[in-house]
Amino acid sequence: MSKQQTLVTLDLEGVLVPEIWIAFAEKTGIAELRRTTRDEPDYDKLMLGRLAILDQHGLKLADIQEVIGTLSPLEGARAFLDELRSLTQVIILSDTFEEFAQPLMRQLGWPTIFCHKLQVDASGRITHYTLRQPNQKQKAVAAFRALNYKVIAAGDSFNDTTMLGEADRGFFFHAPESIRAQFPQFAGFDAYPDLLNAMKAELG
Repeated sequence: MSKQQTLVTLDLEGVLVPEIWIAFAEKTGIAELRRTTRDEPDYDKLMLGRLAILDQHGLKLADIQEVIGTLSPLEGARAFLDELRSLTQVIILSDTFEEFAQPLMRQLGWPTIFCHKLQVDASGRITHYTLRQPNQKQKAVAAFRALNYKVIAAGDSFNDTTMLGEADRGFFFHAPESIRAQFPQFAGFDAYPDLLNAMKAELG
């Protein structure tokens, strides 16, 4: 019997790149947009609130994309990802949107990403969003394991905890202490070399 193959799944925002909504909040001065999945476990509630704020201020997709165009991956993220991809397959599982992710994926060397899609009208207003499926991170990991992959996962927010729990081994990276305290079963790291070494130990 062949050795079980290993796959790594990573969250995107807060793990490899800055939080897009926080960057947009800082650009616009709208403090309410700083709220992320680190603060709100209910993703639908979070997104509907964001869309209402965008409408209230007359902000459109192009306004967000302009800010995204100024962002770069977190320091050390590209080197970490490059080394990890030289060792095993890596898939990014994110609750961001295709319309946000592309410029950042270019800077990360075009890794594979599974994410969601926005609904945008002819004027560029974001009217709603289409989830690939609810709880897609956990379900993706479950599917990979059903294909006989050993899955190692890392994330930083409430919406990553089901992914970490479904994986054979899950780690927090850059997670707030408040979240780490609620999920002590997941070891937490704040430096890429430390996370890489922990993952290498799991890769065998």
